[in-house]
Amino acid sequence: MNILIVRVSSLGDVVHNMPMVSDIRRHYPDANIDWVVEEGYGSLVQMNPEVRRMIPIALRRWRKSLFSAATLAEISDFRQQLKRDAYDLIFDTQGLLKTSIVMRMARLAPGGHRVGLANATEGSGYEPLSRLFHTKSVPVGLRTYAVLRARQVAAAALGYTVDGVADFNMQMPSMRAADLPAWMPDQPYAVFFHGTARAEKQWPVSHWMQIAGWLAERGWLVLLPWGSDAEKRVAEQLASQMSNARVLPRLPLMEAVLLAQRAALVIGVDTGLTHIAAAFYRPTIELYCDSPRWKTEGNWSPQIINLGDVGKSPTAADVVLALDSLESRIQWRKAAGVEPTRE
Repeated sequence: MNILIVRVSSLGDVVHNMPMVSDIRRHYPDANIDWVVEEGYGSLVQMNPEVRRMIPIALRRWRKSLFSAATLAEISDFRQQLKRDAYDLIFDTQGLLKTSIVMRMARLAPGGHRVGLANATEGSGYEPLSRLFHTKSVPVGLRTYAVLRARQVAAAALGYTVDGVADFNMQMPSMRAADLPAWMPDQPYAVFFHGTARAEKQWPVSHWMQIAGWLAERGWLVLLPWGSDAEKRVAEQLASQMSNARVLPRLPLMEAVLLAQRAALVIGVDTGLTHIAAAFYRPTIELYCDSPRWKTEGNWSPQIINLGDVGKSPTAADVVLALDSLESRIQWRKAAGVEPTRE
């Protein structure tokens, strides 16, 4: 069986579709699974050994020069890659017109199906016109969790029931100590994923400072990544008032993933890199300052603690309690030197 997943973005959403792959493979171990994804996230998809072929698409870049010769040549090459195999099932778990068009472009095997969402979930960007390109539409509950939604779509099409804990199966390439980036500390570290595009989802600077002080008392180094000039200014502001913090250089995606994967502790707002840390089963505190927790909260490991909700930004005291809870359950100082576990 040949299966194609169309989930082109964004960072956190791509991660949240990984358990769908594990489910399919568990029930259909001989299935070939390919994935269409935005070129910037291709390396993330390639971390999943169950994905046979990653097919990159560059919708964001192509829009800037849609009718140039170079762009048209790239689109032609993409179409050829998409039609290389005939697919028994093509999944669009994003529910947008653009992704359903990509679904329609792929070659369908005789008797095959194009499967997508029958309806929106609360607050999603779902576009009803996407159903025009389906041969099967799967209804989901209005408050269906992001990871579960993709798993349910696959289960409905393939005739099994969703069961078990979400398995992300993301595997970092093995690296020698000499190959690690220069910024990587040789001691266990905490990461503050403080940056987010929407101001309402940010956590107050004063709260970050209080938590850094709590960690400093226990000898913890805090690393501060950033992805934009505005986030860099915040990171520098935080570091200037923290005795134990270090501002990182701007990291390419896979180094940012490595940062999350090797962290002994992650505290982060509702953003893709926080979700990646949780997917690696790292000790993670997810902060929901002005976004619905039910949509993306990590619920597959006791090492993940979710705080806050819409209109209920967590306090620094809430995070200290969560830190106390994590400290009593795991040995942090050993966590960075062992493989992450689901227990």
